[in-house]
Amino acid sequence: MARARLTALLYGWITALGIILAASLILSILLKFTSFGEAALNWTTIAVSIAALFIGGLISGLKGKEKGWILGCLTGLGFILFILLYQYLGYRTGIRLEQLVHYGGFLAASVIGGMLGVNLSSESNDSK
Repeated sequence: MARARLTALLYGWITALGIILAASLILSILLKFTSFGEAALNWTTIAVSIAALFIGGLISGLKGKEKGWILGCLTGLGFILFILLYQYLGYRTGIRLEQLVHYGGFLAASVIGGMLGVNLSSESNDSK
């Protein structure tokens, strides 16, 4: 069963990372070729990150089929750890209080996605 959970987590992480990379490409093109301002970029990236982690948690829950809140929590924590390592090792900066609020939103979105994913997975199993 642990292997199935790890597989579900990997699917969630890869999905969230893929969505964020695709959104980064789209946002960079918008910044280059349109009048999209950098002031709106902060809120847009936060919204995209929350949506990506919600979908990543949802995928983890769908694949794991049980304990969605744990799968969602681990999906969010893995992503937050990735961000922290990138920030610290790449830019040599610490954590700010504002970031903790963002990380709380990321974690909440992935946990909710994981719980919904498990429930959607059990509904599809019940209908068979």
